[in-house]
Parts: sequence; C-alpha cells; structure tokens
Amino acid sequence: MALDVVGKQAEAAAEAAGVCIEPVEDPRRLLAVAEMFAEVWASPPGQDPLAADVLRAVAHAGGAVHVAFRDGPVGAAAACFGPPASGAVYSLIAAARSSDKGTGFALKLAQRAWALGHGVSSMMWTFDPLVSRNARFNLVKLGAVASEYLIDFYGPLGDGVNDGDETDRLTAVWPLAGHRAHRAAEGRPEQPGNLPPTSDRAAPDGGPLTARSGDVLWCRVPSDIVAVRRNDPALAACWRVAVREVLVPALAEGYVATGMTRDGWYRLEVAG
Repeated sequence: MALDVVGKQAEAAAEAAGVCIEPVEDPRRLLAVAEMFAEVWASPPGQDPLAADVLRAVAHAGGAVHVAFRDGPVGAAAACFGPPASGAVYSLIAAARSSDKGTGFALKLAQRAWALGHGVSSMMWTFDPLVSRNARFNLVKLGAVASEYLIDFYGPLGDGVNDGDETDRLTAVWPLAGHRAHRAAEGRPEQPGNLPPTSDRAAPDGGPLTARSGDVLWCRVPSDIVAVRRNDPALAACWRVAVREVLVPALAEGYVATGMTRDGWYRLEVAG
C-alpha cells in the first residue's frame, strides 16, 4: 500500500477528530502526557501508567510517542519496535480523554503511518478481553485480530480501572497493510454479522455466554465491566473466569477473535 495513501487516511482521521497529532520528545511536554495517562487510568499519585522519563526513553530509543492536541493533550499513544525478526512494533499504551470524538482512532492511524514508514508490517498490543468497548474498537474499528490469551498478564494493578481484578489480556495483532486495516481506515470496517438465535451456555448474570453458528463461535462479555467491578467485585471475578474458560481453549484450538458486536459478543473464527 502506498505510504501517501496511509498518510492521507491518518490526516483525514485527525481532521475529523478536530486534533493535531505529532510525535513528541520534549520531556516537559511528555510530563503533561504522563499526567493525562494517570488521569485516564485514575492512578494514585506516583503510580503513573507510563511516566514521563519512560516516554522520553521510548522516543530516544527509536520508538514514538504520538500526541493528539486540542487546546492541550487530549490523547496519546506510545510504541516501540519489537524483536528484529518479528517485523512488528509494540504499542505500549494508548488513551484519550474522551472515547467518542475519534481521537483514539486518529492516534492509531498516525501510529500506523509511522510504522509503515519505518518498513514495519504489523503492530501488537494487549487489551482486557472483558472491556467490550475496547474490543470493538480494536477488532472492528481498526481491523485487528486476537489469537493469544494471557492470564493475569501484569499481575495486580492498583489503578482505578483494574484494581481488584486479575489482569487477563488478549493480544491484538494488526496487519498494517492488510485489507481489514485498509477498509477500517477508509471508514468501511468489516462488521461481525448476526448472532444465531440460540445459545448453549449461561453467563454469570444468567444470560447467554456462548453460541455457535457453523464454524463461528460467539462469546458474550459484560456491557460495562468497570461498573461491574465497582458495584459487584464477586460478579466481576465470575465473569473473568467464565470468559477465560471459553476463550483460552478456543484460541488453543485455532480460533481467532475477529469481531465484537455492539451488544458485547465476540466473533471467533477458525484461522486460515
């Protein structure tokens, strides 16, 4: 794919979001970025998700910290290069103050343009499988897929988002020049399709957990796991185990998560 096309897609996304996106290396400006990350994750003082000195080191080592500005930083994403043989970059962190203005999408397209400009073919990052909004953003809005489930990946985290829960993660893999990524960047993402009419397993809330349609497996997650953690930690823990017990064996059998419906159902297909 021509780099000028990718660059124009990124520019269009930034314009639609009403932001200016640029790579930042200055430590004073990165301090404001680190403070924004801490605000988004509701982190206690001194426990920034990624401190300014670490962000500075990422940029100095050849990575990039892309920052979206609109009267100050409103979003940012940091990435570094993976192992030489992988041909990939790893997105360490990404966040936006608001999830409904297109800032996150614009940041990811800026990262994509930067990575492809450095000869990289894919990008990886992790996300909580129970957060349906993030799953839909990654798998549908961007066109990534997920084929790896990591149990309690970070260990305990004491921020205001993950506190009290195990940190299971799915690994998102984003082929940057693939047709799914291109369609998504053009605003034409592949949708997960329709659920079958019946389910075959109950979820912790009494509703359906899984369903099958031919070779497609579906798995439901809560509409707002952060609220569930806050209001009923025991129920949140049950959701963690229930979804883990579906996704771990499914991915081991060769399934790949390729979509997420608006009402919280993963679509998993056999890879290949």
